Parts: sequence; structure tokens; C-alpha cells
Amino acid sequence: MSVARTAFLLARRVPFQAARVAPRTFSTITARRASKYDPKPGDPEGKLLPFEEIKSEADLIPPGAARGTVPTDLEQATGLERLEILGKMQGIDIFDMTPLPADRLGTFDDPIVVKSAGEEFQVGCTGSPADSHIVKWCVLSRKRPFERCGECGSVYRMDYVGAPDSHDDHGHHGDHHGFEEPKTMADYVKPEYWYR
Repeated sequence: MSVARTAFLLARRVPFQAARVAPRTFSTITARRASKYDPKPGDPEGKLLPFEEIKSEADLIPPGAARGTVPTDLEQATGLERLEILGKMQGIDIFDMTPLPADRLGTFDDPIVVKSAGEEFQVGCTGSPADSHIVKWCVLSRKRPFERCGECGSVYRMDYVGAPDSHDDHGHHGDHHGFEEPKTMADYVKPEYWYR
């Protein structure tokens, strides 16, 4: 007897039962729907604030949708998404998504300037004119704000616009992991030859 025939005979003998779903009482459903917004102790109440009045992360908590309606993005978005939506409503692009100028080649005397609020920034160079080569990624940092594309030679400079350095941490911020960048040939070039 084949395996398929055996499986068919066994399946025919076992009665089929549908999966049983645990019933939910109506009292728990009405109790859950009756609670409008149940913040934990110390949580701020959600409210609609204009972009200029946002001072902390607590101001980015939305009020939520009215009962029985589907929430819009403005009513349910939180965090950076909410900040972006509020900025776009007032014509402010908080992430500055404008493309870098690709009509000219950056030089050390006139580099293409990018702004960064972080310690490091990655720039994708496509050459000049645009799309003249595949994307080459250049990494700019606060320690080395200049970087040159290896394909077309365009020079980029990072301007740091983030929070000023705090003198309370004594320069130990971010060095907790003990990772040290591996040495490359660029580390042995004299600093006076880096940017000229």
C-alpha cells in the first residue's frame, strides 16, 4: 500500500473539527471601549501643538482620533514622523531632503557643503554632471570634515550644525565600546597633504 493511500485512509477516519475560538463576553468589550485614553501615571495628555511650540518629545504625543472614526496621520503619528508632518504643514522640510548640487565639481577652495547634526554623514556622489558614474559613498565626520570622491574627484565638506559639545562628559561620549578604526594607508599620509 502506498504512503499516499495510507494517509488518505487515516484522514478519512478522523472526524474534522473546526478550531474553537474562546468566547469574549460583552462586558469586557464595553469596558475597553469606555476607556478613552488611559495614560500611565506621569504620561502627558496628548494635544495638538503647532510646529513652533514643540519643545520636547512629550509635545509629540497626539490626542488620538474621535470615537468611531479612523485616525488620520496627524492624529496618530508620534515622534519624528509627527515632527515631520507638522513641519510639512507649515512648509518646513526638517530633514532637508533637497539633493546636493550636481551641476558643478566641488574643489577644496569651493567644496560642496552638506550640513549634519550627527557625528558622521554619508554622501552619495554620482559625479558632475549628474549620473556620470555610479554612486560612490563618501563618509564625512567631525574629525575629517573634507572628503574627495574617488571616481570624479569632487570635494565635499561637512558643516556640523548639531548640539554644541558638552564639557561635562570630558570627551568620553561614544567611546564606551572601545572600537578603534583599522589603520589604512590614508592614516600614514602627513596631515599637511590631506586637503591639498
